[in-house]
Amino acid sequence: MASTLDVTLLAIGLAYPFLVYFGLRVLPPGVVALLLVALLALRITFKSAQRRRDNLPFVVAAAIVLLVVVRFPLVGLKVYPIVLSLTFAAVFGYSLLSPPTIIERIARLRQPDLPVVANSYLRKVTIAWLIFFLANAAISTVTAAIGSMKLWTLYNGLLSYLVMGALFAGEFLIRQRVHERLIRGTA
Repeated sequence: MASTLDVTLLAIGLAYPFLVYFGLRVLPPGVVALLLVALLALRITFKSAQRRRDNLPFVVAAAIVLLVVVRFPLVGLKVYPIVLSLTFAAVFGYSLLSPPTIIERIARLRQPDLPVVANSYLRKVTIAWLIFFLANAAISTVTAAIGSMKLWTLYNGLLSYLVMGALFAGEFLIRQRVHERLIRGTA
């Protein structure tokens, strides 16, 4: 069960592009950047007590964003989704080179006795998420480079989440079919 703090931190993370967009209407870029980096630091601090290893992507992203924010505040605000996507892509990609894949590790948390034949499917899911994170980073880079805050916010605050949700939903539906085939022994 998620705590109030977990829900609050998740909401802040999801609202990040909108906080940037509306924050820049009333505050200078450097102030908005430092406030958002402070929120990210709070998230890392509170989550590290729970799952230290799960925080690595956030720690790496925060460090890179902080370095950019100091020199180029507006760029630093826009680079966070790019860095986060590339960090997750690196985690997923590394797990392909050093099995078990990240998706297999997650699956085994819920079902430790997964059959070996499931590994092929889990590897494909890991590849799909790797491609998503690379594509998401590329599109986020384009929206940041174009310069329009409205376009950047639209993609990074809405469209990327819709695509991610569609990927989750599609994978869930496919997983049900794969699971049925594994049970019947026709995989």
